[in-house]
Amino acid sequence: MADGADRGPAAGGRAPAQAPQRATWCDERFDFEATFLQCLAKHVPNIYSAEMDPLVEKQEEMVQAAILYPLECYLFGEDPDVFLEKLQQSGTSQLCGKVFKGGETTYSCRDCAVDPTCVLCIDCFQNSIHKNHRYKMHSSTGGGFCDCGDTEAWKAGPLCTKHEPGASSSPKENSECQLSEEIMEHSRRVFPSVIKYIVDMLIWEEEKELPVELTISREKVDSYYCVLFNDEHHSYDHVIYSLQRALGCELGEAQLHTTAIDKEGRRAVKAGHYASCQEAKEEIKRHSENVSQRPLHVEVLHADVMAHQKFALRLGSWLNKLMSYSSDFRQIFCQICLKEEAGSENPCFISKLMLWDARLHKGARKILHELIFSSFFMEMEYKKLFAIEFVKYYKALQKEYISDDHDRVLSVTALSVQMFTVPTLARHLIEEQNVITTITETLLEVLPEYLDKNDKFNFQGYSQDKLSRVYAVIYDLRYVLVSKPTVWTDRLRERFLEGFVSFLRILTCMQGMEEIKRQIGQHIEVDPDWEAAIAIQMQLKNILLMFQEWCACDEELLLRSYSECHKAVMRCSTNGRSREKTVFHLCGHTLESRPYRVSADPVSIHLPLSRTLAGLHVRLSKTGAISRLHEFVSPEDFQVELLVEYPLRCLVLVAQVAAEMWRRNGLSLISQVFYYQDVKCREEMYDKDIIMLQIGASLMDPNQFLLLILQRYELADAFKKIKPTKDQDLIKQYNVLIEEMLQILIYVVGERYVPGISNVTKEDVIMREIIHLLCIEPMAHSAITKSLPENENNETGLENVIDKVATFKKPGVSGHGVYELKDECLKEFNMFFYHYTKTQHSKAEHTQKKRRKQENRDEALPPPPPPDFSPAFSNVVRILNCDVMMHILRTLLQRAVELETHLWTEAMIQMVLHLLSLGLLEEKQQLQKCPEEEVTFDFYHKATRMGSSALNAVNVLMLLEKLKRVPQLEAQKDTVNWILQMFDMVKRLREKSSLATVGATSGSEATKGDETQSTQDKEKAERKRKAEAARLHRQKIMAQMSALQRNFIETHKLLYENTLEAQGKDDAIMEEESISSAIDYSRIALGPKRGPSVAEKEILTCILCQEEQEVKLESAAMVLSACVQKSTALTQNRSRILDLSGDTVDPLFMHPDLPCGTHTGSCGHVMHAACWQKYFEAIQLNFRQRLHVEQIFDLENGEYLCPLCKSLCNTVIPIVPLQAQKINSEDAEAVAQILSLARWLEIVTVRISGYSMKNAKGEKQNLPPFTNKGTGNSALEFHSILSFGVQSSAKYSSSIKEMLILFATTIYRVGLKVAPNEADSRIPVMTWSTCAFTIQCIENLLETEGKPLFGSLQNRQHSGLKALVQFAAAQRTTSPQVLIQKHLLRLLGVLLPNFRGEDTPSLLEVDMFHILVGTVLSFPSLYWEDAVDLQPSSVSSAYNHLYLFHLTTLAHIMQIIISSATESPAAHSSDNGEEAQSAQSFCRELCQHTSGCFSQDIPGWLVWDCVKKGIMPYLRCAALFFHYLLGVSPPEELLQVSEEGQFKALCSYLSLPTNLFLLFHDYRDAVNPLLQRWCTDPVVLSCLKGKSIAIRYPRKRNHLIELPEDYSCLLNQASQFKCPRSSDDEQKHPVLCLFCGAMLCSQNTCCQELVNGEELGACTSHALQCGAGVCMFLKIRECKVVLIEGKTRGCLYPAPYLDEYGETDPGLKRGNPLHLCQERYRKLHLLWQQHCIIEEIARSQETNQIFFGFNWQLL
Repeated sequence: MADGADRGPAAGGRAPAQAPQRATWCDERFDFEATFLQCLAKHVPNIYSAEMDPLVEKQEEMVQAAILYPLECYLFGEDPDVFLEKLQQSGTSQLCGKVFKGGETTYSCRDCAVDPTCVLCIDCFQNSIHKNHRYKMHSSTGGGFCDCGDTEAWKAGPLCTKHEPGASSSPKENSECQLSEEIMEHSRRVFPSVIKYIVDMLIWEEEKELPVELTISREKVDSYYCVLFNDEHHSYDHVIYSLQRALGCELGEAQLHTTAIDKEGRRAVKAGHYASCQEAKEEIKRHSENVSQRPLHVEVLHADVMAHQKFALRLGSWLNKLMSYSSDFRQIFCQICLKEEAGSENPCFISKLMLWDARLHKGARKILHELIFSSFFMEMEYKKLFAIEFVKYYKALQKEYISDDHDRVLSVTALSVQMFTVPTLARHLIEEQNVITTITETLLEVLPEYLDKNDKFNFQGYSQDKLSRVYAVIYDLRYVLVSKPTVWTDRLRERFLEGFVSFLRILTCMQGMEEIKRQIGQHIEVDPDWEAAIAIQMQLKNILLMFQEWCACDEELLLRSYSECHKAVMRCSTNGRSREKTVFHLCGHTLESRPYRVSADPVSIHLPLSRTLAGLHVRLSKTGAISRLHEFVSPEDFQVELLVEYPLRCLVLVAQVAAEMWRRNGLSLISQVFYYQDVKCREEMYDKDIIMLQIGASLMDPNQFLLLILQRYELADAFKKIKPTKDQDLIKQYNVLIEEMLQILIYVVGERYVPGISNVTKEDVIMREIIHLLCIEPMAHSAITKSLPENENNETGLENVIDKVATFKKPGVSGHGVYELKDECLKEFNMFFYHYTKTQHSKAEHTQKKRRKQENRDEALPPPPPPDFSPAFSNVVRILNCDVMMHILRTLLQRAVELETHLWTEAMIQMVLHLLSLGLLEEKQQLQKCPEEEVTFDFYHKATRMGSSALNAVNVLMLLEKLKRVPQLEAQKDTVNWILQMFDMVKRLREKSSLATVGATSGSEATKGDETQSTQDKEKAERKRKAEAARLHRQKIMAQMSALQRNFIETHKLLYENTLEAQGKDDAIMEEESISSAIDYSRIALGPKRGPSVAEKEILTCILCQEEQEVKLESAAMVLSACVQKSTALTQNRSRILDLSGDTVDPLFMHPDLPCGTHTGSCGHVMHAACWQKYFEAIQLNFRQRLHVEQIFDLENGEYLCPLCKSLCNTVIPIVPLQAQKINSEDAEAVAQILSLARWLEIVTVRISGYSMKNAKGEKQNLPPFTNKGTGNSALEFHSILSFGVQSSAKYSSSIKEMLILFATTIYRVGLKVAPNEADSRIPVMTWSTCAFTIQCIENLLETEGKPLFGSLQNRQHSGLKALVQFAAAQRTTSPQVLIQKHLLRLLGVLLPNFRGEDTPSLLEVDMFHILVGTVLSFPSLYWEDAVDLQPSSVSSAYNHLYLFHLTTLAHIMQIIISSATESPAAHSSDNGEEAQSAQSFCRELCQHTSGCFSQDIPGWLVWDCVKKGIMPYLRCAALFFHYLLGVSPPEELLQVSEEGQFKALCSYLSLPTNLFLLFHDYRDAVNPLLQRWCTDPVVLSCLKGKSIAIRYPRKRNHLIELPEDYSCLLNQASQFKCPRSSDDEQKHPVLCLFCGAMLCSQNTCCQELVNGEELGACTSHALQCGAGVCMFLKIRECKVVLIEGKTRGCLYPAPYLDEYGETDPGLKRGNPLHLCQERYRKLHLLWQQHCIIEEIARSQETNQIFFGFNWQLL
């Protein structure tokens, strides 16, 4: 070994070992261990010398070369790479064994898994049969491993296709890595030394010294490290602070240290001499104690110790890798780890490591646990031996874990689930190792500090952390019991019983714990801690049920367990028997009992022993073993009164809390009572208490039982003849207690849906639960699941039965699917269902009565016939017909009839009627089954018997007849009738059997029967008549209302028309005007034939002051609330880097990619400018006064919420009225003769040259020189432009001007992300740009949604766009005209080459629609004169618009043709129409202009096709723009969707020929020079030559990325995601950008970026580029969509994935399979395209202010 080691580095890598050397190593005399340690002593300290700043790659290289390579050569006897490759080929293990990291997705199959802990990794799941079963997805907490290949974990499909034998390519299927004897011999020699070294170094405690064998005689160097260890007590910030203060290091360095400590568990934070490190240690401890009670754990280690410990872990990883190659390696490793030293007390290696686990740091634990997974857990035999060692030291390990502060995942105790859930192993551990007793004893040993003087638990002042660690022990018990044995051996029975008795000891400490006493007089000062006791109860719920199930598997065991449990209950019940018994008489019956009052004596809600006994009793009844009970518990020892006593006290406590008798005991009691009846606890609390009462009722004398209940409810006096007090509170208290008691009696007699109490199955029970839940209202699947109790496998059994009782109704675009109850199940409804809360009870009653009313049926809701009691419980019904019950019922009915209103309530009477119904139903059922003489249940007889022998005595039947006349009980009339009918029926059934009596009385009875029948028929007919009358009345009212409505609409026509789209109005007015004229010019927007603009009178109402005002130029301004935001919704190139700071940006030209625009949206609500200013100032003032409240909006940036709809806004748009303009057709015709395009161009050129000369005199302008080229007409001069008609400019009121400036400045500030500056030259440009971009967004949206261009906009979009366009036209007046001209000149430079400047972009580098909007809106500045403020007249502007539009259209056609020149024809078309021919001839021209660069071989039809498709979006945008600018009504065809009709209508509206190439022909003279210049542009030529790529038209419509239909595909992608910036294999939080599909590493320090000096998370910094700050992400592991805006705001939004029940699953909590819902995804798409993300975030944050704690910046 030494030779090999020495040779390694010199050879510079992996040199193969030579045979002769190996021969000497194999020599028996060769001492491998000494040589190995010598080699390590020599190399390890040198390799790991720089721990402060380790070069990981370099260290790894040296380790490989100096140590691992020679070691492998010796072990394998040949080149390691070759050998391992061979092993790899020879087959793999059948077990997968992949160890999960935190956050990784695991899959469990609900159909096939033995229990929920059996899981698969994503690869095995995708390749298994379970993919098509009912599976569940969950995020792993880390530390588990994949169970693929484990036959005990799966009922079916234990192997995926990857791990099936024969799945690997090798034909030798089961020859998994058979190693040669020689290699095994070497392994037996190498492994002990390696393992011993690892163990020794990991448990080494000396800080300064090394073991002797690792010390080289060289001088000991004074080189130490101050090492800081991880703990879960100190936060990140604590550690960073302590390090900065103690070491004086930078924040960045402290953060690095802290991250490393958190990840690895320890880190050297200082290197140096011993003294300096010791000093640093003390400093860190001191500073950390200042910020937290505990100091940080710091040690000073010698550099060599640190190096060897680090290398020991590296060797651990090496072994771990080796284990995966061969079963032989694993077995040898396990044998060595388990081997105990002969004659020594010391534990074996693996036990040493386990016992030391809590003292190891995080990194060491991870490697150790992975090694256990890859060795012991991959070999079943050794897994068993490991489990035995684990149980041997179980108590010590759990105690270590409880006092440790690391998470459970990092503790060796977390491995218990891997062993205890294997059924055969669990059986073995119970039989041989007595594991149940071990676990229960551990529990008792770790909880002694919580025992009080009576040996009962009391968790006052408990530690939350410690208790949650104790739960781990409880979970282990659950794991051991998770699968019931099918075969019982005597040994298993004995050991289980021993464990059960041990468990009863824990329950004994809980029975009666935390007793409480009613506070009288003063309110309790401090609420006692109640959570711990309830939490432990929740943890134990399933374990209690599992113990009962195990006991029930075997009759002998069940009886013995019952006997043990009974003894335990009796032991707990003996105390308190000292008091003398008291006697209580009622109705001739007497009860002797010990005096006890819940309202005065201590009482406890915790009775797990009594409840376990109840559970076992029911199981005795179910199995029939109850017949042998007397053999195990003698009847005289049974003492049923004692058994009933405690549960009864508990129920009385609940009743008294309801009666508000315990108000002074505070909230803790209310909370306990809530959980007592809640679904999480009720199975082992409330339900069992009811069962215990039923046991009492079945075994006690019924009268005695009822007397006991009356006494415990403290109602003995309430049913005696003593007149109660006048104290209203006391009376109310009595009434509530009576109600509660009656309710419990109803439950005792009527609640029989428990297997064992009656002959029902678990399915029946679940069906009944679901029926009663759905009787309240239709419910979602998840809501039903939450309301049903879960079993030990977290299953509710819902799916097996739901379809029998309910139908599923699918969800819409929002909301979720719901189940609705089938009609045939409604008859099962029981109004007094014992799991209803008070609210649910009244809601269900209301719903059912309402339903019956709608069906025109009576409103009686009698109980459904209950199933028969099983024999053991058959006596319970006797309490219905016993004397005391009859007395109670009669007394209450009598009070109601005598109208002693304060002594009864309607609810009480309702319960009395319910009990009567139950009695009658019982008697009816018994009579129908048996002959009358056998039926001893005589409810009818007792109810018709007089209450006493007094003259005024009455019976129940007479009272019921009187009850019908009580006005307060009108609602119960139907129920009373139903009961009277039942009395009649029972009477007839009784009489049927004795014919003699029938003969005598039949006549009179029959008539009486007929009478009741006929009165009922009459009542039904009356009810029907009333319902019909009511229906007619409703119809009449509806008719009156709609008539009124019509009237109202007629009278307030104006109001209604205002809310319609403006286009509709335009149409109406236009139609009227155009009737007379022969040719209808009204639908043309441009040129001499322009139709009149429709300027309607606009009267708007301010939402703040509610006053109306007409919108006029001279009036005070009215404004629309609006939101300006940057947007990349239309971008064609997401990879383009956006310029985030706008200081240097020139926004005049928009690139055709539309990389980022400024969008303006409005919610459409109008305010006076003055009102808005007051409102905004009020918000500001309010904010200043409430500094501690975090605001949703950023007031600094002008944000506020719209006062009406609460949309987020950051500015207001002034509403500028549309100036009505009409063209005189004669003038227009005259002008048409003179003003051709060529002439117009000359006039414009002259005007611009004139301006530039003027300006040049004043200052040096950067304008190109102009010459009056080729006009040949000296008459053209500077003022010619004015000769075609001018008018004076519009005069705006000062408030409108102020608002124009305010809004323009906001656009500039938001669009360029700069500070506001009213004088900046870019302000007008930004207003034109936002106008153009917003129109493009709206056009894109309408196209995507398939809506017509006009008439389909929402009101808010319509009014917003109208205001925006008018604003953009008016804004020019607030800027210097010289500035506007300068911008106009630069814009025209793109179209007219003689205006080109140095910075003019090429034709292919600008978006033409932006050019059109800019030129049209800035063109009037050419009419500006020094002396007068002029603007073009209608005719002038008609021509200006026409020619500007035609010029940009020509340029756009050129863009389309050039960019599609490289396109190859997809299919040949024979279409050779006029357009195709024009296109062909135009192409020939282009070919000449470009000197052949443009190929003339492109077919004309293809060019025409490209142009027609490519120009549509531009034409649609232009139509919208001119419509909102001029107010000319569009043609009818644009109000509907049609491809062909749309193109023609657009051409007609915009004065274009349908053959667009005719434009070039018509304007040949003027356009040819332009064409020539356009074609010779270098960018154009480069594109034609294929050297650069131009954007294609039409641009692609952006959509959110395509998502897979099945969510598990996304999870699969996430599992393969590797963070680009992090080398560790820790699981990240992958998020998917829905705009561009990028997967990012969220909420992780590795991917944080520094942007403008701020730390931003990966999502936030990505959003700045991808969505200009607004973005939409899908958090894959949590199945949530995150919307973010800027750096400080965001919200969660439901993901578009739904399970089969139409519900989303945030956090994958339910784990059902999820599938993409296209409608929801489309809704998300629209949210983005409508620019409503910011609005959604603001709304969400306003409703859920909980997210303020989240730091969106670091997302």
